[in-house]
Amino acid sequence: MATTRTASTAWEGGLLDGKGLVTFASSGIGEYPVSWPSRAEQANGKTSPEELIAGAHSACFSMALSHGLTGAGTPPTKLETRADVTFQPGEGITGIHLTVTGDVPGLDEAGFVKAAEDAKANCPVSKALAGTTITLTAKLA
Repeated sequence: MATTRTASTAWEGGLLDGKGLVTFASSGIGEYPVSWPSRAEQANGKTSPEELIAGAHSACFSMALSHGLTGAGTPPTKLETRADVTFQPGEGITGIHLTVTGDVPGLDEAGFVKAAEDAKANCPVSKALAGTTITLTAKLA
């Protein structure tokens, strides 16, 4: 069964001097301020589209990797995934780097890296971001 999740943004003002509020309607987890300076300069307590993408990508990748490892008979005890999304004003998103460390009993480093590469290529968020260069560093804890 398909699911749809909803978020919205209310924006006031121009790009450089305006501000917005992102609301996560489906989950009700809250409202988060966003602005151009928080995107192109320092976060200063506000989020950005790139941070939101990083959160989505790190969660999706972790789920896909966990699923793949479990299906191969080596369920992870713990996965820690970081997604770094780079934004260059005037160019856009120029790359995403995933870093994952895993505690996976019974699996060697080569097997973990292979499973992580598969998750990177096949998680739904990676597929949605296929127009962006996505790199990976994977290692066992």
